[in-house]
Amino acid sequence: MHATENEPSTWTFLTHHARVLVAITRDPGVRLREIAEGIGITERAVQKIVSDLYQAGYLTRERVGRRNHYSLNLDQHFRYPTEADLPISLLIGIFTQRGLPHQDG
Repeated sequence: MHATENEPSTWTFLTHHARVLVAITRDPGVRLREIAEGIGITERAVQKIVSDLYQAGYLTRERVGRRNHYSLNLDQHFRYPTEADLPISLLIGIFTQRGLPHQDG
C-alpha cells in the first residue's frame, strides 16, 4: 500500500531499537514507560527491545533502589553486515552531541 496525499507515509530512518538506545543514552535512569510514551510504542514493546539489546551486549542494567540504571556498550558494532565494522557510538553521537529542536530555547 502506498501513501496518498491524505495519508502521509509512516516510514522512518531509525528503528525502535535505535530510538530506545538513544533514549537510554540521554537518560540512563529513564523508565521504560517514559521511553514508550516518547517513541509512541507500548511499554511491553520497549521491554522486549531492552531485553534484545541486553542479550546482544548493547547495554547492561543495574538495579538502583526501585529503578534500573542502564549503561551502553558504545564499542558494540552494528548488526547488519554492511555496517558491522562500525561501532554504535557513531549513531549515538549524532543524536547526543547536539541540542535537539525541542530542547532549544
